[in-house]
Amino acid sequence: MKEFLYFILTGGIAAIVNILSRIIFSFFLDFTPSILLSYFIAMVLAYFLARRFVFIKSKKPIYSSFALFSLINLLAVVQTLLISIFARDYLLEKAINVQYVNFISHTLGVSTPVFTSFLGHKYLSFKA
Repeated sequence: MKEFLYFILTGGIAAIVNILSRIIFSFFLDFTPSILLSYFIAMVLAYFLARRFVFIKSKKPIYSSFALFSLINLLAVVQTLLISIFARDYLLEKAINVQYVNFISHTLGVSTPVFTSFLGHKYLSFKA
């Protein structure tokens, strides 16, 4: 349970970086590339935070654990992107003020893969 709470905390930090960087990238790029670029930046941060604070018992070499971490996050970014676009285009755009649609839909997308990512990282990326 403690490990999952640390995962949520470090993942929350990475999610904040993800969302804030997406807002900055959106000044220069469309919604989809902004999500993908911000996700990559947050993923690298999440890896180092998870390795340092969550899965500290892992003895896997960095290259091996980062490769598996990246694979799991590839699945998670697809999930994030699909949820973000679906929420923006079909759930929120007509329901709320347009100013907040991208922010809310991206936040929903980022929060979706929490449990699947935790299990993948615990049992694959950082398996002790």
